[in-house]
Formats: sequence, structure tokens, C-alpha cells
Amino acid sequence: MSSVRAGQTGAVDRSNKALSREAAKESIVQKTVSLDAANVDTNLNCDLDYENEVNKRHELWETVKAVGKKYAKFVGPGLLVSVAYIDPGNYSTSVSAGASNQFSLLCIILLSNFIAIFLQCLCIKLGSVTGLDLSRACRTYLPRWINLVLYVFAECAIIATDVAEVIGTAVALNILLKIPLPAGVVITIVDVFAVMFTYKQGTSSLKFIKYFEYSVALLVLGVCVCFAVELTYLPEGTSVTKVFRGFVPSSQMVENGGLYTAISILGATVMPHSLFLGSGLVQPRLLNYDITRGNYSVADSELEGKRTDEEIRDQKYFEYRPSMEAIKYCMKYSFVELALTLFTLALFVNCSILIVAGATLYGTPGAADADLYSIHTLLSHKIAPAVGTLFMVALLLSGQSAGVVCTMAGQIVSEGHINWTLKPWQRRLLTRCISLIPCLVISICIGRQALSKALNASQVVLSILLPFLVAPLIFFTCKKSVMRVEISEENTDADAFENERRTRTVNMANNWITSICAVLVWIFLCFLNVYAIVELGLSGGDIS
Repeated sequence: MSSVRAGQTGAVDRSNKALSREAAKESIVQKTVSLDAANVDTNLNCDLDYENEVNKRHELWETVKAVGKKYAKFVGPGLLVSVAYIDPGNYSTSVSAGASNQFSLLCIILLSNFIAIFLQCLCIKLGSVTGLDLSRACRTYLPRWINLVLYVFAECAIIATDVAEVIGTAVALNILLKIPLPAGVVITIVDVFAVMFTYKQGTSSLKFIKYFEYSVALLVLGVCVCFAVELTYLPEGTSVTKVFRGFVPSSQMVENGGLYTAISILGATVMPHSLFLGSGLVQPRLLNYDITRGNYSVADSELEGKRTDEEIRDQKYFEYRPSMEAIKYCMKYSFVELALTLFTLALFVNCSILIVAGATLYGTPGAADADLYSIHTLLSHKIAPAVGTLFMVALLLSGQSAGVVCTMAGQIVSEGHINWTLKPWQRRLLTRCISLIPCLVISICIGRQALSKALNASQVVLSILLPFLVAPLIFFTCKKSVMRVEISEENTDADAFENERRTRTVNMANNWITSICAVLVWIFLCFLNVYAIVELGLSGGDIS
């Protein structure tokens, strides 16, 4: 019996072991299946995550491309405005600052750049909201006698600026190509004839304007390349730390008449004609935006008697008021383009001039009072002839580009303030000759020393005129009745008639913070001018 029970027990044990093995096998299979499923899910999740990441990168890249394309459409006005901040007048003041105070006045260049950007943003805002440049806004909203007084001031600023461009170009031609000064003065009119006979505010197509802006951009790029090369020639002992320390105010700023030199830098950087230019360059892009999107059109009845394409574009331009959509779209990208351009190109060139002068001329006898000829001689002998040549090439390119842009600003002023009825080429020729004749007389009768004094005098005139021309810009951008936009929209009231529309007014005037900053900037400019006039009187009129 015991043997039988033992056999039965063994059989049961074997059966249980077999069942255990089967259960273990089934458990392993289930674990394998679950692991495979988990791996599949993990792989699927990884694939989904990778696909989502790729999609996000693609969407980000497409967004960047779209923003880049929109930004590219607005590249141009900032380049033209930046030319006003790197004209020959800046060469004279920045070289004097570097030679007398080394790098300490770099902070003044940075400050003047901030002021220039702030004022140019107000110009963009005025031009975008009202559809008017500063000159036409003066004629539209100010009493006639005030408009005429401001016109005289604006023309004086244009002439003073043009004098500096003509002198700088003539001196560069004389040094580089040995062309006599009177002949160099006459040659400066040749490059501007292209503008005189082709460009007209408002009637030029956007495509032409962009080609024109790109040609000026090449000249600006040439100036930047020249100074980038010049910076490589700096003496080995030049301290980078000391250069960057110049962007922080220090006691060295007031040494050797540094405060008066600082005022000259501000006057040469914040140019009055750039206000008219900045407020007038935004309209073609606004007009193009509204026309392409069907927001603006001119009725056939309004074009009666207008036969040529120029007359039709003129009618469209001068009767145009931007839509709210165009204002918001264009202001955003115009602000960015302007700030980037002035903080890169204009700031780089002005700082480079001062750094080159501070590193090579500081402590050199007579360097602080040197004219453009002396500066070329000092650079050529102290460093290398190539440095002096590059400096004059940069001066020539600056004079050419600034002369063209100044002519554009002069056209905006004459057409805006008094709406001359002369033909466009006649207006431009007259405006240009007003500045050429004095320079020609000085170069023939007196010569090199008088040209240097005329260049310095032009910067003093610009500094004195600046507050008078900044005042209407601040006034317009702060005034609600000027900076308002009327929006037509559907009336959603329950008792309104079907398709009835109503007009809503949006206030685009400066807020109280911007208004306070604008007034403080104006007071600051006035204070600097009073100080400059007092210093000029105490020095007996010696502005060299």
C-alpha cells in the first residue's frame, strides 16, 4: 500500500511540476509579449516625439523665415537715415574727441545714438499715423507764419549739412586724386543729378525706391569695411579694456574742453535733416501695403486731368491716409529696422573714427586742432600710408552717400513746407546750388583753412537749429487731434440697420512716459545749445 501511495504521490508531484513548467513558460511568453508591446509603444512614442520635435523645428523655421521676409521688406529707410549720422561732420568732431580725450567720449556717441533712435521713432510714428512727413504736417497743422519760419530753419539746416558733405567730398578727392578743391566742389554735384532727375517724393515706385536704397547701402557698407580694416592697424599697446571703459562716463570727459567737444558730437550726430527724411521714408511702404490688400484706392473722378503715371501716383500719395492695419504692421518692423541699423552701422562707424583717433593721435601735439588734411598726414606718418588712404576713402564714400540723402531731405522740405510749383528738377537744382556756391567761392578765394572753418561752422549751425526743428515733431506726436486714426466698422447694435457702419477714433498720441522723455530730450538739447553759444562767445568766436 505504501508503495502505491508513494507512486501516486510521485505522479502528482510530476504532474504539478509539469503544470509549473507550463505556467512558467506561459508566464515567460506573456512577459515577452508585454515587453515587446512595451517596446513597440516606446518606439511609437519616440517616433511621435521625434516627429513632433521635427514639426516644431519646421514651424519655428517657417516662422523665422516669414518674419525675416517681412523684415527684409522694411530694410532701407534705416540705412538712408543712418547715412545722416556718418557724414563728414562726424569725422571732424569724432577725430577731435579722440585726439583730445582719447576714448572717454565714446559714452557721448552712445548717448547721441540713443537720442537719435528715440527721435527717429517719433518720426516713424508721425509718418505712419498721419501719412504725412514732418514738413507737410507743419504746413497742414501749424499757422502759416510758423510754417514759413520753420521752413527757413529747415532750409538753413539742409544747406549747412550740404556744405559739410561738399567739403568732405572735395577734400577727399583732393587728397586721393589730387583734384583741385574748386574742381572737387563742382564734381560733387554729379552724383546728385541722378537723384534730381529720378527721385520724387511720393511718385517714385516702391521698387525704384528699394533699388535706390540698396545703392546707398553699398556706399555705407564700403565705409564700414574701410573702418573695419583700419581697426586692425591699431597700435599693439591699445587696451581693449580701456576702449570699452570709454562707454562709461568718467572725469576724463571734461578735460581739454571735452564738454564742448561732446556738444559738437551731439550736434553732428543728431542731424536736423534726418527728421524730415525719417518721417518721409515710411509712406511708400504704407501705401504699397494698403493698395496690395485692397484697403486703399483712388476713384476715377479724383484722377480727372491726371494723364501720366507720375501724376496718378502723386494724387494717390498726397491724398492717402494709412489704414490701422498698415500702421500697426509697418511701425513694428520700421522700429526694429531703424534700431538695428543705427546700433550696428552708424554706431560702429562713429565709434571707429574716435577709437582710431584716440589710439593714434592722443597726446600728439596739434592733433586736437587738426583739419582733415592734417589728420590724413598724421595717420599716414604715425601708422602707415594705407591707414591715411583708407580714412580718406571712407570720407569720400560718406560724403557721396550723405550728399545724395541730404538732397532727398531737401526735396521733402521744399515740397512739404511751401509746395513749390516749379518742376521737380528745377527745385532740386536750386536747392543744391544754394550750398555749392558758398563752397565754391571759399575754395577759390580763400582755400583750405577757410574750408575747415566752414565745416566746423556748419556743425555749430546744425546744433543751434536742432531744438527748433525737434519741437514740432514732439508737438505733433503728443497732440491727440493729430495722432488719431478713424476706423470704419460694422455696427453691432440690435436696433441698427443692416450693413450699417460706424466710425471709431483710435488715439495714437504719445503716452505720458514717452511725452515726458521727449520733453526732457528737448530741454537737454536746448541746454547744450545755450552752453555752446556761451562757450563760443567766451572763446572769441574761435570754433576751430
